[in-house]
Amino acid sequence: MIKSVIFDMDGIIVDSEPFWRMAERTVFGSKGIMLTEELCRSTTGMRLDNVVSHWNSIYPGHITDEHQTATEILQEVTRLVTTYGEPMKGVHQAAQLFASHGCTMALASASAMSLINAVIDKLDVRQYFSIIQSAENVKYGKPHPEIFLTTAESLGTNPEECLVIEDSIYGVIAGKAARMKVIAVPDKEFAGRREYGVADAVLHSLAEIDEALFNQL
Repeated sequence: MIKSVIFDMDGIIVDSEPFWRMAERTVFGSKGIMLTEELCRSTTGMRLDNVVSHWNSIYPGHITDEHQTATEILQEVTRLVTTYGEPMKGVHQAAQLFASHGCTMALASASAMSLINAVIDKLDVRQYFSIIQSAENVKYGKPHPEIFLTTAESLGTNPEECLVIEDSIYGVIAGKAARMKVIAVPDKEFAGRREYGVADAVLHSLAEIDEALFNQL
């Protein structure tokens, strides 16, 4: 029985993944690291500091300050999201369905808390979440399950009674590693990836979450 639902943010609450790719290509490009869209997609779901370290190790000598680079990317993403961000299809519908079943809800994101706050205030969805958790406050980023386990503990819910909603493969792996049910809502370009097969359901959008699926989980 599902008692709590844990939402990811990027790609689930807000269609921000294109903004992340734009910001990464701009900032890394300014330092001589020319990333393609496909290369940026390969790190989807990773915590920002891990993304910077990843590309710094592959293209050494270009980044002199990883923390500053991460800050520049975060600032650019925040600017793009707060200017152009829109809620993903079905966000309010899904949250209201879960609320009708008495589920507590949380948001657990790899993004920094500053960006999380900017997004949920712009989209007016703060009222749905009793817990808001950023991966910057845990030791390990996804695909490690720490963020989901920490969130479940804060909610007072056993992991086996939690449902995670994720778009990235790293997030799906983290949710299953935490012993939780997982709904995957991948970007259409990733939808065919076999790794999503470990999820309990794979959907095209949150609008597909209905009473039948909830009862099935």
